[in-house]
Amino acid sequence: MSGSNNPYNASFGRQMSASASYGAAPVASGGASPIKDTTTANFARDVIEESRNQPVLVDFWAPWCGPCKQLTPVLEKVVNEGKGRVKLVKMNIDDHPAIPGQLGIQSIPAVIAFVNGRPADGFMGAVPESQVRQFIDRLGGPADGAGDQAAEIEAILEEAAGLLTGGDINGAAELFGAVLQADPENAKALAGMAECMIAAGQSQRAREALTDLPETLANDAGIQAVVKKLDQIEEARKLGDPVALEQELAVNPDNHEQRVKLAKIRNVEGKRDEAAEHLLTIMRRDRAFDDDGARRQLLQFFEVWGAKDPATIAARRKLSSILFS
Repeated sequence: MSGSNNPYNASFGRQMSASASYGAAPVASGGASPIKDTTTANFARDVIEESRNQPVLVDFWAPWCGPCKQLTPVLEKVVNEGKGRVKLVKMNIDDHPAIPGQLGIQSIPAVIAFVNGRPADGFMGAVPESQVRQFIDRLGGPADGAGDQAAEIEAILEEAAGLLTGGDINGAAELFGAVLQADPENAKALAGMAECMIAAGQSQRAREALTDLPETLANDAGIQAVVKKLDQIEEARKLGDPVALEQELAVNPDNHEQRVKLAKIRNVEGKRDEAAEHLLTIMRRDRAFDDDGARRQLLQFFEVWGAKDPATIAARRKLSSILFS
């Protein structure tokens, strides 16, 4: 995708500069390795309990997963260089499917960070080493070393995401556009620009912008999340009047089918906490409803919201309490 053909192309006076490479640091000598494999039986000890001492990253992988083979060595390298700031626990989902199933791991590679016994953050996909470093820096504190162009781009993307969350669609679009000028195939910037279009009421334009992308971009977890969000918006338009659904639930709180519909509508309205609470309510009342359909729907919300969204973090903690209580 060249700059001249970039559908998000714009000139925004923000330039990228200063690049540097990270030097390889030796693995800390002495003491136990910060990396280990775990099992379903040992998960509580290796992850839940250990995360009360320091952050623990859980790498959910499988032998057949190509992107896992790319990500795991990067994780191991950065964790080893972190000299004990975080620990890495690897779980083969083929051999141990129960825990990833309960946590809603639907695609791999997936990394979930546990802090103080609870899921706190995470990401999906074989992300670059620079993003792995930034992720670990957020959890365990920054390591020594200068940032590079990738870090600068990431900082601008975070600023753009903050503007979008705060309702400044134009400001966010300018920053996403600036990144696309420097890196026309930056998946986060492409997804962010599509989110700006959705926020501006241009869902069809967003759909068109994410059509016919190169395979590497089309398969990016962030872009797939935006596509799923567009699907959810289209579905919610067919689910009826939310006021009528609320009235029905006031009369019959156990009408779970109507509650799921209301959750889907609240989701596309941006009322994520409310949407999640409706589904969690169903789980508390009747886990068997629709073959645990409320949990499955909540996991679909998580995919769209992203692992770092406050609503995802809050709802995942409540979900964990239900599953592990």
